[in-house]
Amino acid sequence: MGRNQTLGRWGEEVAARYLTARGYRILERNLRTPYGEIDLLARQGGQLVFVEVKTRTSRAFGYPEEAVTPRKQAHLLSAAQHYLQMHPEQPADWRVDVVAVYRPAADLPPEITHFENILA
Repeated sequence: MGRNQTLGRWGEEVAARYLTARGYRILERNLRTPYGEIDLLARQGGQLVFVEVKTRTSRAFGYPEEAVTPRKQAHLLSAAQHYLQMHPEQPADWRVDVVAVYRPAADLPPEITHFENILA
């Protein structure tokens, strides 16, 4: 696994723990669809939450959340809609969130920022 993949998986684990500590239930990880991958699928109460995780160790290329471009948002929307079509048993109430994880140094705790309902 390459450095970026390793960092990405680490960020997804950090995000999953962060969400779980806040009452979310993680249902699936790295869910593949024809429109791209959904990093985390979670449930918060009766709402289904599709979570995109962005992890960075430097801000040289901007904040992690800045990588969720309009094109990426369109892919996330298509991936979520595809999943819902394939799983009609899931609740009709859903949203897409972004969890940004910034890790400036291995010996420092990560900074986590959670953006809810980014497509609203």
